[in-house]
Amino acid sequence: MSRKLKVAVVQAAPVSFDLQSSLAKVRDLTQDASVKGAKLVVFPEAFLSAYPRGLNFNTVIGHRDWEGREWYRRYWDSSVDVPGPAVDALSDIARENRVQLVIGVIERDGGTLYCTALFFGPDGAFLGKHRKLGPTGAERLVWGRGDGSTMPVYDTAIGKVGAAICWENYMPLYRTALYGKGIELWCAPTADGRETWLPTMRHVALEGRCFVLSSNQFARRSDYPADYPAFQDLAQDAVVSVGGSCIIDPFGTVIAGPNFDEETILVADIDLDDIPRAKFDMDAVGHYARPDVFRLLVNESSQTTVDTDYDGFSKIECAK
Repeated sequence: MSRKLKVAVVQAAPVSFDLQSSLAKVRDLTQDASVKGAKLVVFPEAFLSAYPRGLNFNTVIGHRDWEGREWYRRYWDSSVDVPGPAVDALSDIARENRVQLVIGVIERDGGTLYCTALFFGPDGAFLGKHRKLGPTGAERLVWGRGDGSTMPVYDTAIGKVGAAICWENYMPLYRTALYGKGIELWCAPTADGRETWLPTMRHVALEGRCFVLSSNQFARRSDYPADYPAFQDLAQDAVVSVGGSCIIDPFGTVIAGPNFDEETILVADIDLDDIPRAKFDMDAVGHYARPDVFRLLVNESSQTTVDTDYDGFSKIECAK
């Protein structure tokens, strides 16, 4: 049975801080990728509806002002409830185009925002989510941290699909956890367009013996609101995110991209049988591992602040 298919990464920008317009763009871009024959389509980090590049929310240590709070309110207002209407719309998009869809969103849960990747099947089923474990640098101003309960690898009809968001790809223990789940299609929504990113993606593909699909925004000043304070001195056509999206095979070969020039959809033909071919001499959690020397312990329980079903007190009583 052939395990060959086409996959795609979308390199584009949302209509930042405008959820409905960004969803319309997701619909159009997914259709374009589907027409090209893609069965898996990966969108960048925080595509719904903004990566707040350059914005400090008027925060310094010991002080937050009203303008910064209002920008957070606008960010929260354009974010995604999971489940919710935006998730329903994405389900429709996946089903209409018969694709596996992986997309970066800003998820709101109460008053907290999370950088999240959502997964959808070609029948429109919402498979689940992964919340970014460690927001990087100033991202911690506005994003909470995920926990071990959202680290899925989905066994789909086209292969085992999971995600590491941006600098999670620099977390060796998280990478190992995904390798242990047998990931074959490693989705890497990102906001990093530096020249150091491509070798990172090649390393992950080589180490994990998996296909890596990295998707970054290509964004201009005009993709952000007119009153966006971070880019007031820039021309409307100034590039503020350069892209660099790419697709890598399990031998570390670049088979699409990187592209630093434009909004585009990168498509590649892949053969999942290249994975066992590559694991012949390197299986990071199999014959190339040393569990007698090194072992990884993973806590996949949900870390909730309020647990109304907590039965620890009864357990304490029973132990007396």
